[in-house]
Amino acid sequence: MWQRWFNWAAIALVGGFSLIWMGVVIYVEDTPILWVRVGQLVFGAALAAWAVRKTTLMITKA
Repeated sequence: MWQRWFNWAAIALVGGFSLIWMGVVIYVEDTPILWVRVGQLVFGAALAAWAVRKTTLMITKA
């Protein structure tokens, strides 16, 4: 039971972090180099995709 709760907590933390990361990159970061910004957005999108994938796996496993 605790493991399942910790899995949900990890998914929520990674998903929330990815949204914050992408928000900072889009609205706050002023890096003039485009490929750096694109790389950071890809990283944030990968974290969000991981969180969505794990959420679907947890829901279907239940």
